[in-house]
Amino acid sequence: MSRWLSRRSVVCLWVFAVVAMGWVEAAAQERKPDLVLKGTITEAQRETYVEVPFTVPAGVMRVSVEFHYTGHEKKATIDLGLLDNERFRGWSGGNKSAFTVSESDATPSYLPGPVRPGVWKLLLGVPSMPDGVQSEYVANVYFGREGETIGASGFGAASVPEPVREGPGWFRGDLHLHDAHSDGSCVSEAGKKVPCPLFKTVEAARARGLDFIAITDHNTVSHFDAMRELAPYFDKMLLIPGREITTFDGHANVFGTTEFIDFRLKSKYVPTFNDLLNDVEKKHALLSINHPGSPTGAACMGCGWSVKDTDFSRVHVIEAINGGSMDGPQSGVPFWQKRLNDGFRVTAIGGSDNHNASYQSAIGKPTTVVYAANLSERAVLEGIRAGHVFVDLQGSGDGAIEFTATAGSQSAVMGDALKASSGTNVHFVLTMLNLAGAHAEVVRDGVVKPLGEVAKNARETREFDEPSDGERHWVRVNVRGENGRLLVLGNPVYLNF
Repeated sequence: MSRWLSRRSVVCLWVFAVVAMGWVEAAAQERKPDLVLKGTITEAQRETYVEVPFTVPAGVMRVSVEFHYTGHEKKATIDLGLLDNERFRGWSGGNKSAFTVSESDATPSYLPGPVRPGVWKLLLGVPSMPDGVQSEYVANVYFGREGETIGASGFGAASVPEPVREGPGWFRGDLHLHDAHSDGSCVSEAGKKVPCPLFKTVEAARARGLDFIAITDHNTVSHFDAMRELAPYFDKMLLIPGREITTFDGHANVFGTTEFIDFRLKSKYVPTFNDLLNDVEKKHALLSINHPGSPTGAACMGCGWSVKDTDFSRVHVIEAINGGSMDGPQSGVPFWQKRLNDGFRVTAIGGSDNHNASYQSAIGKPTTVVYAANLSERAVLEGIRAGHVFVDLQGSGDGAIEFTATAGSQSAVMGDALKASSGTNVHFVLTMLNLAGAHAEVVRDGVVKPLGEVAKNARETREFDEPSDGERHWVRVNVRGENGRLLVLGNPVYLNF
């Protein structure tokens, strides 16, 4: 458990972690191979190529293979490759025992591209099989179908082991980043403005000490293949595939799928926003409305949110903090709080929206801090969906809050809900960590009031009570610096939602 946690919040978050970890483990245990291919290689196949056919059925979006064989200690060697029903898809030789291919991405050594039904073949090369030695091989084949993936998006398959880090905790990341696959640029070695390679963004995020990042290029999925290549090297940081659905009426990040999502809102292909949401939900993905407070027009079409048919009961996340838009007319906080007042439980997150990796200090500013069962894509996205999130607007690296509530025998953390009948006392506790010189404020249904004095120490606690009237309310906290600048934005505890 994180050293930040108080005894009260340990109880609440321990329950959440146990449930979430059990769900992740159960999901992993349930996943069995769709096909198991077995065979024997002997000295008769030495210096030959063996084709092992298997049938890919209709509706498959991703093919993943785990390959194992015996006889290593006797100098047996079997190399690995793949042919689909039309073409060569890759050759990893002896350097990989697992790979995955889909339309958007593939393990290095393999080619992304359409996954068409028919007879595919594992291609086995046999450079070494000593006399008298035979090797038994097993290939586990997994088929990912639309909306049915390995891990949260299938991105972890045959890339790096998930989770990147075991155990529950608060993980810090940036959920909105761009690179050369859309409109990200930086200065080349010769001093020219060029499309900025993805690895520059990942390097900068690593230098900032982030635990996870999401790459969210506009409408495309081409960056997923580049991310898959980088993930095994940057294996202390979780790389989450995302994309920014960019329409003429608004922008929204989508996380949790690598499948194509049609972005042509108001066309015959995607007539309404609900049609787009149907596609997102079909793929079990998570959608976040981006920078809703930004102006929109010819200079930046769709930057603000003007989708008239938005069903906010189906929108679970809003980017309340985008880059430097923290307070003021372009802040997304009023837009988000309007949804809360309308009765929707929507998680607030932040994202730098960085387009130039040369500005390393801008990446992770703001930082979205998520409590998750472990550092994996599935667990982080579940933490966001649950609202176990606060936003560190300055990207401080250690500024943090705990915010808990109790009502009778019930306990809640940010994002949770309590039932509190009329007359019930709800007790709230805020703990501020590494925020000396700052002061807190309570936000109840959008009404702000100060909470206690300026923090003087690295760890300080504020407590207050709210007598319930039995009606629906939400309560959250902000932390502001001496100059009034917003430092930390907390998600609500919900009463009677």
